[in-house]
Amino acid sequence: MHLNLVDQRARHWIENETAFPEAIRTLLLAKDVHQSALVDQGFLGCVLHDFERDFDARIVDRVGALRFVLGPRFIVTARHHPLRCADIIRGRIAAGARVPTAATALDLLVDAVIEAETDLVRGLNETVLKAEDDLLDDGRSPDARAMANVRRRAVQLHRLLGGMRAVFQRIEQDEDLPEALLPTVERVSQRILAVDADVVATQTQLRLLRDEMDSQAAQRTNQNLYVLSILTALVLPATFITGIFGMNTGGLPWATSPIGTLLAGLLAVASAAAVWMLLRALGLARR
Repeated sequence: MHLNLVDQRARHWIENETAFPEAIRTLLLAKDVHQSALVDQGFLGCVLHDFERDFDARIVDRVGALRFVLGPRFIVTARHHPLRCADIIRGRIAAGARVPTAATALDLLVDAVIEAETDLVRGLNETVLKAEDDLLDDGRSPDARAMANVRRRAVQLHRLLGGMRAVFQRIEQDEDLPEALLPTVERVSQRILAVDADVVATQTQLRLLRDEMDSQAAQRTNQNLYVLSILTALVLPATFITGIFGMNTGGLPWATSPIGTLLAGLLAVASAAAVWMLLRALGLARR
């Protein structure tokens, strides 16, 4: 059964369902959305995180809580907002998936959550690799806002999977866990660890991409500063000479010569050329 906790009838049914231990009913109805787990009287209750879904978007940025209780012969899931994993489970059952045991139900449920996160990780990794190829092959810098969104989503996934892994590690160590569920819990923990490792790898690749972007930006800045410095060095002596001839004081050379302006201009050009030759001789000017 899949229940919408916004519906008061569903909440009323949970409150009065005597098949559930009181601690399990409290977990299903609690407002706390932290990922947690509880084993009581042979029942397994959990709160897991998954990304919410809107009608016009498969996955949104909001993280919602999926609550479930697993008994010997049934599983009840509950949520406040539409979640991606619920659609995956419904699709698999519609495609013919069967759930003969509690262990199978737990595997189906958690695998649907992991599949949703795996799709996100794959999309993030493809985005990072494409941005890296564009940067290295064509020199096109990725959109900073898009990279910030990738980083934010990767952080969300890492926190979500880290919390989920901690939940199943606690379940695995719980002495009251039914023996039939232990192999499934161990497999689930390994799958979560593998997906989380992919998220960490994507974050590492993103950091390397960011370092390369910063390196290329610094290189362009240094190149611009170098060109500006060379131009400043070349123009400075010519500016000094034109400043002298613009003082309008007595005794200036070529003040009465009809070609004085030409001679002063040639002197300014010659001083700039002398500075250029000096920079080349000192190795400060490169081609």
